[in-house]
Amino acid sequence: MSVAHEETGHGHDHTAGASARRLTIALALTSTFLIAEVVGGLVFNSLALLSDAAHMFTDVVALGIALAAIKIGQKPADDRRTFGYRRFEILAAAFNAVLLFAVAGYVFWEGVQRLRDPEPVGSVGMLLVAAAGLAVNIVSMRILAGGKDKSLNVKGAYLEVWADMLGSVGVLAAALIIMATGWRWVDPVVAIGIGLWVLPRTWILLKETTHILLEGAPRGVDMTRVRQTLGEVEGVADVHDLHLWVSGADEPSATAHIVLSGTVDADAVSAAVRDRLAADFGVRHTTVQVESAATNEPGSHR
Repeated sequence: MSVAHEETGHGHDHTAGASARRLTIALALTSTFLIAEVVGGLVFNSLALLSDAAHMFTDVVALGIALAAIKIGQKPADDRRTFGYRRFEILAAAFNAVLLFAVAGYVFWEGVQRLRDPEPVGSVGMLLVAAAGLAVNIVSMRILAGGKDKSLNVKGAYLEVWADMLGSVGVLAAALIIMATGWRWVDPVVAIGIGLWVLPRTWILLKETTHILLEGAPRGVDMTRVRQTLGEVEGVADVHDLHLWVSGADEPSATAHIVLSGTVDADAVSAAVRDRLAADFGVRHTTVQVESAATNEPGSHR
């Protein structure tokens, strides 16, 4: 059996470090404002503010879990977990999605109750708190935007902060309408709207994390094309037991059994297979087993 590896640990460490810095700054900002928003929602009796605060709370939890997940994910592999702890990040992102579903359900239920019996709302205070929340959300979004495509945890946190920003805009609009018209029912309507707005994006995040936990192929990779591409490598007679998966959002891996055609250099064919996977599909962590076509026995070793 000829086995070859190409590691990308250094690149992952750099990405994880950058993500951790973004998450730390966003966590500090969000945590500081959460208290003010909860107090404002209670003092001014605004369900829309409390709904926004509930999402802000999930932001704090999500950011904290994401930060812990990255730190744990950086731990080296050991004898118990030979693949390391990268999947902890994915579990944390999945938990964030489930938490968002729960919060949306609560806000929807409370909103229906208030639609039946609207309560008075302090619209001026509601307006001021929502404006401050909008500013915090915008700053946090800009911080997280640079890492959202490299980490599912950062992406999950970014989506939650983005939903909060839209929620703050909705609360601002609700406060202005209540000030102008006195319509109390606007407050629960906006609260329900905030909850419904975040659900589709939460579902996308949950699907992505589930796909990774089920060891699905990396997004955008056509397995048929991968087989065809490897079959075109000189010296390859057949490809079987081909598997592509991701251990984290930014670390695709592959294993493949390659049957050699005739008497060719097994090491050269292995290198060519790895190069094609890296160049055509962005897979740089590869394990290749090379077999002889004539005897179906393991070929030369590397």
